[in-house]
Amino acid sequence: MITTRSNRLDPSLVPPRELDLLASAFTRPGHIALIDDQGNRTEIPEPFFRQLARITRLMREGRAIVMVPEEENFTTQAAANYLGMSRQHLVTLLEDGKIPFHRVGTHRRVTFKDLLEFESKRDAERRSTLDKAFDDLDEAGLYDNEYTGDRT
Repeated sequence: MITTRSNRLDPSLVPPRELDLLASAFTRPGHIALIDDQGNRTEIPEPFFRQLARITRLMREGRAIVMVPEEENFTTQAAANYLGMSRQHLVTLLEDGKIPFHRVGTHRRVTFKDLLEFESKRDAERRSTLDKAFDDLDEAGLYDNEYTGDRT
């Protein structure tokens, strides 16, 4: 497993002026390129550009960034914390086959990729349920999209 310390970008490690200059570079038209000490220029591909711009923006807001590869293994406690649920509920989901896992000795491990997939499915199901509830209310004439100020 990776350590948070080695994968954490802390905004306090970069002077604010440097973050401001970097953020400014991401707002200018055209592509940003890397230039090495021999003057060789390498264009930054668009997907990297977007991520670097986002990282810079978040760091300017004082937020630390932790980079996690999709194949990273999480303990059940770390996985539960990520998903915002109790460890026991996560273990139930694992044992019910809702989230894939593997064992390291007697301990369960979950890949970050599988957590992301579960989270995406869970969120889609929640959205679908809310959409259906809205449609049912609207169809029954119980939803008024114009607020009149009268709550009776």
